[in-house]
Amino acid sequence: MRTTFKLLRLGALAAALALPLAGPALALDKVIHAGKLFDGASGRIQSNMSILVHDDRITKVVDGFVSPAGAEVIDLSGQTVLPGFIDVHVHIAVSGLDAKMRNSPEDQTLTAADNARKTLMAGFTSARDCGGDIEVTAALKRAINKGLVPGPRLWVAGQPLGPTGGHGDPSNDVDASWDRHDEWMLGVVDSPEAAVRAVRKLRQRGADLIKIMPSGGVASVGDDPNLQLMTDAEISAVVQTAHSLNMKVAAHAHGRAAIDAAVRLGVDSIEHGTYAGPESYAAMKQKGVYLVGTLTVAQDIYRIATTTPDKLPPGVAQKAIAVTPTMMGNVANAYKAGVKLALGTDTFGLRPHGQNGAEFEYLVQAGVSPADAILAGTRNGADLIGSSDIGVIAPGRYADLVAVAGDPLSDIKLLENVQFVMKGGAVYKSNGHAVDGRP
Repeated sequence: MRTTFKLLRLGALAAALALPLAGPALALDKVIHAGKLFDGASGRIQSNMSILVHDDRITKVVDGFVSPAGAEVIDLSGQTVLPGFIDVHVHIAVSGLDAKMRNSPEDQTLTAADNARKTLMAGFTSARDCGGDIEVTAALKRAINKGLVPGPRLWVAGQPLGPTGGHGDPSNDVDASWDRHDEWMLGVVDSPEAAVRAVRKLRQRGADLIKIMPSGGVASVGDDPNLQLMTDAEISAVVQTAHSLNMKVAAHAHGRAAIDAAVRLGVDSIEHGTYAGPESYAAMKQKGVYLVGTLTVAQDIYRIATTTPDKLPPGVAQKAIAVTPTMMGNVANAYKAGVKLALGTDTFGLRPHGQNGAEFEYLVQAGVSPADAILAGTRNGADLIGSSDIGVIAPGRYADLVAVAGDPLSDIKLLENVQFVMKGGAVYKSNGHAVDGRP
């Protein structure tokens, strides 16, 4: 009864927030005239193309500008149209290093709804939430799918799994005399048996993937990012259980030992991967494991650590100064070694949500070609998530489209200022302005 009431309360909050934000009308047939088209499959730009849409799906992509009878024409003949962007590492319910004992699920739900809208308006029509309260993120996902609130298509991990005192332990830096009566410690696992149960519990609660913390982290107190903190047996138990449930596993890992163990034991992606070496890249390439470099969070936390370190929890500034400058070189080395890259920002509020597009620029700064940077945030993101419905402009895919004024292969920063956003055939942004009238 208590849990049921809590879920109803969270749903009511999300619905209440959405009341003034009625979604845009969905015409049955549309045709988009694209002056330039980056379809997310070839990595090239084509000129003067038409994209035909029925309901929420693309039906045809044809040469020239066609105008079928009865179809609404959307004129983007002066812009470049791309697939909706995909951020495979966000924390949609978090806006900064919030006080743990004052950030209630109700607070998180309202925050998450606002962050979801900002993310969508930035052109990110899909996102993978890599760590948060499963009740909050799963409720937000359901609300978005029902049209109650605007936001990207979400794949959610729920609480990340890791050991006592590790990067995902929510009780780190909290007075031990405090206690909570919910399941805020669900993600703390100290045995293979506990790991198996946690994976199954998260799946039961609505998780789409599992996030593990085999190494320490940067923005947490008391753990070392260089060390492997989960045992091989614990990692293996998570991977085997998750894969048996058709769930992918994302591994937060900075230190080489944790990276190499996670790859060897079958994870699907390495998040951060800071101290990976040539052997790590060779194993990742051989096994098809993605690297999600999260350069945006690296830039942000390093800037804070070097300018206003007192804004960070104890010990975090020192870790950030030691760890984050290496992350861009890691992406460069992985790219040269042929490791598959997917775009992930690790956005959790060190900069406002809705600035996810900066990751494209950081990838290019690391040496990734503009075309491959865009593919990391479209086709590759879809492949990592495991969805054949997104990431490419092609018949049968969702009509998730964005447009920019200019050629992003010549100026990647254009992707930080999208002018048009369509998700599932519905227009959410046009001529640089949200159709709901909000900033």
